[in-house]
Amino acid sequence: MFTGLIEATGNVVSLTPGEGATRLILNAPDLAHRWRVGDSIAVNGVCLTALDAGNPEHFAADLATETLERTTLGSFATGTVVNLELPTPAGSPLGGHVVQGHVDATATLVSLLPLHHDLATSDWRMTVELPAQLATQVISQGSITLDGISLTVARVSGLRIEIAVIPHTYAATNLHSLKPGAKINVETDVLAKYAAAQHKPIDDGWLTPAYLLANGY
Repeated sequence: MFTGLIEATGNVVSLTPGEGATRLILNAPDLAHRWRVGDSIAVNGVCLTALDAGNPEHFAADLATETLERTTLGSFATGTVVNLELPTPAGSPLGGHVVQGHVDATATLVSLLPLHHDLATSDWRMTVELPAQLATQVISQGSITLDGISLTVARVSGLRIEIAVIPHTYAATNLHSLKPGAKINVETDVLAKYAAAQHKPIDDGWLTPAYLLANGY
């Protein structure tokens, strides 16, 4: 399990298709000596199994066809900045929210705009357009994971959501490297998924803060 609190960023070294899985190699010096072969590492929100890459500052991972089809990882270019998080040990404080590392789909970055003139200290407003199948799993003031980052939805307008991004998050993650039109990985709140699975919607917009409170979420 992860929390969506990014520990470090890394860079893509290579992405090599094979007859079976595609091999991804990442440069992650800040995580050197903190993982072992077989450990889980979230890369842009995707839970991957770390493999030896022959360099203590690198790790490799094999990407299955399902991963390539559902996430952005298959489009990585050399040098791409990625968000990295190691699993949260049992009993540790849950600083973000429960993140499984199971990406639901990709969304499109519409805009990421500073709200003040001083970019070093400015907060940012992020607008993302979701795929239609995720619309009922996102609510205003609810949690969402974008490229592995635990974020709070500030506003929902149809398929578009707006998110307030603080300066630290902008600088310490891959957000500063993204451009409008970029595809990003989305994992909706697992509580919203379970609520949706247990409830047959009568009409659009049934998943509201009042419904979640009334049902113990």
